[in-house]
Amino acid sequence: MVDLPKDIQREYGSDDYPEKVEIRGYKPRLSVHAGQIKKALETLNNAEKPIFLVGGGVNISHAHSEMLKLAERTGVPVITTIMGKGAIPATHDLYIGNIGIHGSYAANTAISNCDVLFSIGTRFNDRITGKTGHFAAHATIIHIDIDSSSISRNIAVDIPIVADAKMAISALLKKVQKLDTGQWLEQIKQWKSQYPIFIFDNAIIATDVGQNQLWTTQFLELSEKKQMLTSGGLGTMGYGFPAAIGAKIGNPSKDVIVISGDGGIQMNIQEMATAICYELPITICILNNGYLGNVRQWQEMFFDRRYSSTCMRYRKSCPNSCNSPTECCPEYTPDFIKLEESYGAIGIRITKESEIKAALETAKNTLKVPTVIEFIIEPEENVMPIVPPGNALDEMILEGEGNGI
Repeated sequence: MVDLPKDIQREYGSDDYPEKVEIRGYKPRLSVHAGQIKKALETLNNAEKPIFLVGGGVNISHAHSEMLKLAERTGVPVITTIMGKGAIPATHDLYIGNIGIHGSYAANTAISNCDVLFSIGTRFNDRITGKTGHFAAHATIIHIDIDSSSISRNIAVDIPIVADAKMAISALLKKVQKLDTGQWLEQIKQWKSQYPIFIFDNAIIATDVGQNQLWTTQFLELSEKKQMLTSGGLGTMGYGFPAAIGAKIGNPSKDVIVISGDGGIQMNIQEMATAICYELPITICILNNGYLGNVRQWQEMFFDRRYSSTCMRYRKSCPNSCNSPTECCPEYTPDFIKLEESYGAIGIRITKESEIKAALETAKNTLKVPTVIEFIIEPEENVMPIVPPGNALDEMILEGEGNGI
C-alpha cells in the first residue's frame, strides 16, 4: 500500500520539466545500430518464408506509412499482435491476420512455418507465443524494440536491434530489396481460404475483455479510417465503455461502437450517466451469453465442464455441481433494456439475425443519447480457433474439432 497524505496531494509541483527524462531502469535507444541493420537485411534477403510480426510499438511510434512501404518493397507478408492491428490496412494483400492464442489459422500456421521472423515492437507475451519452446521453432528471429529489457526476455532472438520502431524501419527502407515470396504468399493464401475470418465494417470500435474482445480482434479489419481501442492482454474488464466515451468526445464526427460482454459492461455501467449528460450517441453492443464467457470456455474445454463462478444467472439456491444452462435457470439480472431506459438511453434486444439491421439503423439515426443493443447469443458459444494452454501455435483446436487437449 502506498498512502499519500492529503497535504502532499494538494501541493503544487514544479512546472520546470527537464528536457530529458532519466529513469534508472529504462534506457531506450533512439538511434539505430548500422551493423545490426545490415545483419538483419542479409538474413531477410536470404529468406524463403519470411514474416514481419508487428506489435503495438509500430503504432505508438506512428510508423504506419513506413511499415506499409517496408512490406510492399520487400513483398514480405505481415502478421500483427492485437495491439499491432492497424499498422498496415487489414484489407492489404500482404496482411495475414493477428497472431496468438485466438489468432487466425493462417497467421499462427505461418509463424510456425516461417524461416525468418522479423519482429518489430512487440514483447512476445504469452498470449502471442503459446508454448515458447515451439514458437517460430524453425526461424531465425530478428527483434526490433525500443526497450532493451524486452529483447530475449521471453523468446531468445538471433539478431537484436534496440531502437525506436519508426527510426529502425526508416533505416531499413534505405537498403531493402524485393524478395521472391510468391510461393510463400500462395501457401499462406491457401491457409487463409481453408479457415477464413470474415469481416465487418465500422469506424472506432472499443472492446471490453473476454470473448467479445477476441471475436472483435479476429473479425475486425482496420485501416486509416477504422480504429480499434482495446486493453490487449491486460484483462481490464470494464475498459470498453469508458474508452468509447473518450473516443466520442475526442472524435465527435465519427461513429463509435462498444463491443462488450454482459459481465464486462457491468463493471462501468454507471458511466451511462456520463454519456447521457454529454449527449453522446454511442452504440453499445452487449453480447449476452449469461456467462463470463472466456473463463467458462476454458472450464468447458480444459477442466471437464466444471463451471465455477462464471454463470451470471447463479443463485445461492442453485445446485453446486451445475454445469449446463437449462430452461429451469433463474432469470438473468439485470434486465439491460430496462436499465438503459432508466438512464434515458435507447435499449434494443436482439434474438434473431433478421433484427440486427434495423437495430443498427436505429442506433445510426440516434443523435443525442446512447443506443444499447443486447445480442442474446448461445450460452456455450466458443471462440475458435484456440491454442490450448502450454501448446505451440500450430497445435490449434479448430471449429468443429473435439474439445480438450
